[in-house]
Amino acid sequence: MPETQFADISWKGRPISLEYQWVGAAHASSSVVVFLHEGLGSISMWRDFPERFCTENGLRGLVFSRYGYGQSTPRPPEEALPVNYLHAQAYEALPAILSTLNVQRPWLFGHSDGGSIALLYAARFPEQVGGIVVMAPHIFVEDITIDGIRKARDAYASTDLHARLARHHINAESVFRGWNDAWLNPAFRAWNIEDELPNIHCPVLAIQGEGDEYGTLEQIHGIARLAPRAQALALPACGHSPHRDQAEAVSRAAGRFIREA
Repeated sequence: MPETQFADISWKGRPISLEYQWVGAAHASSSVVVFLHEGLGSISMWRDFPERFCTENGLRGLVFSRYGYGQSTPRPPEEALPVNYLHAQAYEALPAILSTLNVQRPWLFGHSDGGSIALLYAARFPEQVGGIVVMAPHIFVEDITIDGIRKARDAYASTDLHARLARHHINAESVFRGWNDAWLNPAFRAWNIEDELPNIHCPVLAIQGEGDEYGTLEQIHGIARLAPRAQALALPACGHSPHRDQAEAVSRAAGRFIREA
């Protein structure tokens, strides 16, 4: 079991602590692979995928929980996520933890929200990233996305979703409400990062399940059209979490992509 450690960074003028783990090959010669979790995710919600992926492919990985998630400093309930929260994570928080842990020119491996963060970081800091793998990323908002998030809100109110999230987060209520309220904010419908994608110069592998309940395949096809060195991979029998639904296929494709790049 990888050891959990904590990194202190400054966020919006105050100190916060982020949990992180090193996984995989300790002395790999290639760039570190940094895993960026989904909108309700954390280190523990990745399960053992980062460790298995890095071990199978001879890579060293860094997994961390963003501010407000997992065992990192929780976000106060009254602190709502702004519409541009993904930009803030890409432009401010991610550079801060990479600098603190002395991670230079990493590969980014993002899922859902984490995929969008990876794309934004690579567009803003093109010389500071080796490449990116994104699973079920969002580059614009679709009706299917909003419908899925409304269904999640209903499930949170009527099922044991809160209890299941509470196993992974210090403050599950803050995690869910922050994510859900941000995406259901009417102003979020205009959120779109397509104009950023031509600024990404590194290799990009965009993976999505054909049965993704939060987005159509136009998300990854759009990346392949707009990012100069991007390619799309659609996986059958797969929903919004390819690393769970098709773990072997993801590990094989992403590992080969990183090695060849």
